[in-house]
Amino acid sequence: MISNIFYNMAEEIPENCPGLGTELSGKASACEGCPNQSKCASGEKPAEDPNIQIIADKLSNVKRVILVLSGKGGVGKSTVSSQLAFALAEDENTQIGLLDIDICGPSMPHMVGVSSEQVHSSAAGWSPVYSEEYPNLAVMSIGFMLPGRDEPIIWRGPRKNGLIRQFLADVDWGELDALVIDSPPGTSDEHLSIVTYLSKVKNISVVLVTTPQEVALLDVRKELNFCRKVNIPIRGVVENMSSFICPHCNCSSQIFLPTTGGAEKMCQEYEIPLLAKIPIDPNLVAACESGQAILKTSSPVAGVFRTLARNILNN
Repeated sequence: MISNIFYNMAEEIPENCPGLGTELSGKASACEGCPNQSKCASGEKPAEDPNIQIIADKLSNVKRVILVLSGKGGVGKSTVSSQLAFALAEDENTQIGLLDIDICGPSMPHMVGVSSEQVHSSAAGWSPVYSEEYPNLAVMSIGFMLPGRDEPIIWRGPRKNGLIRQFLADVDWGELDALVIDSPPGTSDEHLSIVTYLSKVKNISVVLVTTPQEVALLDVRKELNFCRKVNIPIRGVVENMSSFICPHCNCSSQIFLPTTGGAEKMCQEYEIPLLAKIPIDPNLVAACESGQAILKTSSPVAGVFRTLARNILNN
């Protein structure tokens, strides 16, 4: 169950909040100035957001929720999310959802090849957009609602939180074998929103995305510890851009040097699985740019995503 300290997102949570039910509740130095200080000191539990139960009921027919996180921008979360969703949907007997909560940088419509589509509402709620290539893949993103693809989203946290709640509570996902959620970098508003709203939803796990160099791993470790603090199971790590395989001579070289051992060393330290290593491949870039699946090519990356999808569907 997600930690109680995240239930009241409208309040500012101190970085070193001791939480409820401890000797320091409401008494620690981090509690000074917190609007919940008196409640914590008295042992009174903050009121639970009623939307949490509404969302749990709405997503009761979703078998698996996969949060794709990183903490670092530019490591390929959206690439992994979109291509993983394609790989999961390759089995036509599955029903897959792809939710984009990167509110300020919604890239899923473009990367799944449905950027010209629009969201429609019905009595059952918002209807997601379905991929033409994989009709069993449903996509939802604020990108479908913008008046123009170059229109910026200039929102503060509460408005972002409200839209994420609507995506979870008001979208008619139906029955899903897996819901993949693409996130922005960091451990802030969108992350607190999603883990709070999903706190009563079962079968949640996290796939962390990194690149080999230490500058990326620094932020990924923060995300990893964030997941542990809010008690979300970590399925494992995907190392993107792990190497470059020359399309002419098939020689492999490392563009981003793993000076501290890369994702493999980090996974050993934290005792979590390394799920996949994705090489740099121009075919993968081209697939994402054109909104298509790498699975349709002969690239070795296609096999990596198929293996990752099987790991998720079989566990």
